[in-house]
Amino acid sequence: MHQNPLHAIDYIIVFVTLMISLSFGGYFARKQGSSSRFFKGSGNIPSWVIGMSILATLISSVTFLAYPGSGYSGTWILLVQGLMVPIVLVFLGKFIVPLYRDVIGLSAYEYFEKRFGFFARLYGSIGFMFMHFSKMGTVFFLLSLALSNMMGINVYLVLWIVGITVIIITMYGGIEAVIWLDLFQGTMLIGGGLISLLIVLLSVPGGLSAVWATAAANNRTGFGPYDLSFTKLTFFVMVLNGMFYAIQKYGTDQTMVQRYLTAKSDKSAIKAAMIGVLLCVPVWALFMFIGTSLFSFYKITGSTLPIGIKTDAIFPFFIMTQFPVGIVGLVIAALLSSAIASLNADINCLSAIGVADYYARFKKDATDKQKLRMGKIFVALSGLGALGVATIYLVLGGEGALKIVFTLYAIFSGGVAGLFLLGVLSKRANKQGLYIGIIACVLFTGYAVLTSTKIDMGGGERLLLDLGKANFTHNSLMLGVYSHIVLFFVGWVTSWFFPKKAIDNNLTIYSYIEKRRKGEIE
Repeated sequence: MHQNPLHAIDYIIVFVTLMISLSFGGYFARKQGSSSRFFKGSGNIPSWVIGMSILATLISSVTFLAYPGSGYSGTWILLVQGLMVPIVLVFLGKFIVPLYRDVIGLSAYEYFEKRFGFFARLYGSIGFMFMHFSKMGTVFFLLSLALSNMMGINVYLVLWIVGITVIIITMYGGIEAVIWLDLFQGTMLIGGGLISLLIVLLSVPGGLSAVWATAAANNRTGFGPYDLSFTKLTFFVMVLNGMFYAIQKYGTDQTMVQRYLTAKSDKSAIKAAMIGVLLCVPVWALFMFIGTSLFSFYKITGSTLPIGIKTDAIFPFFIMTQFPVGIVGLVIAALLSSAIASLNADINCLSAIGVADYYARFKKDATDKQKLRMGKIFVALSGLGALGVATIYLVLGGEGALKIVFTLYAIFSGGVAGLFLLGVLSKRANKQGLYIGIIACVLFTGYAVLTSTKIDMGGGERLLLDLGKANFTHNSLMLGVYSHIVLFFVGWVTSWFFPKKAIDNNLTIYSYIEKRRKGEIE
């Protein structure tokens, strides 16, 4: 079956969506009179809107395309990571949110400096930048390929049109434009997903029951394999990875911490965090099940797919061959919106890091006007940098986008969650012990990456470093888990070899526990 050409109505819907997105930047532009307003908003944003913004920030074109691809090709094992997020946040959310609102001005990594010194702040912020440039490049890459194939437009033209749109919105509208636009785009995303699932189910003879029966019979349901093994992708690998992902994302990630700062109060910020998380899980499940349903559709109906099609491209192909005019445009607009929402948040937060962790530190006499101007410059540089990463992806090619993102997270996380846990859980930990922990983490990560990464040397694939039986053979996602554990335990143990120094008790979880015991907080 050949793809249908995109109808003029669909083009109009996509164009209108872009114009609506740009209008948010224009509306909020006149309100951006200070750097605080640009990065933290007015302080009057409702918690449910911030929660929707958290949803839209976490849900991008990766979810829209790669989750269906994963659901089509296997079980729901990659969904396990997301299922760990609310479990972790229930225990940590009421502590993490007030902590940041109390001890930092803008950057999440200011906490690291107050607890362990400037190098810890530098390490955390650089890790954040590495990870988010990789993530943004992946989002731009996936979106450009999908829209290019669906709309028949040059892939590089799509990339730069979307990229410039994102930069303009973020540069002029600040965090308020980002958050309120997220509300619109998050609604578009959920609506597009529900419409898509309904159409897929209606296209399958027998509907939902047939979809489920076919999927179950072909090992497309459940979260297995359940082997107690760390050398391959298993349920237990994803549980451990998901736990540390949640700690890192909600405890150290600037995109989340900055959302906490925009809320009216601690209570409102905690509520927003929980709303965002509880919305994310069903949305992730929705798009995973779309992939499962697509597998059953092609299995039951016998409809053919193009030879050599990648799993990430199956959902777009179904949209272009099965969806009616108008609905195609709405779903493409939802895909576009999900990507813009995620990219806006990342770019604004990268700019915040640039201003708070670097510019303001090294130019201590900078006026607020200069900080605001530099913030907008950092927005442009961050956006252009992400477009550069995406261009490299397009030139070199890419596949298995969801696994790429998770693997990049595991590699570039660099033990930051371990650093955070060391700071909040141990009163004894000090900067000397932390530095040794960071060295151990970097050495371990370098060993694991070099002895598990293969490249084509002309005569076939070879490991970058082959140590024989001493090679790192565990699943790549476990690298992120191990790096956090190595940094935490090495940092904690070696701290005992250095003199104990007094620390601000408000920087640890024990201050929160004491206040709860005395009834000073809810």
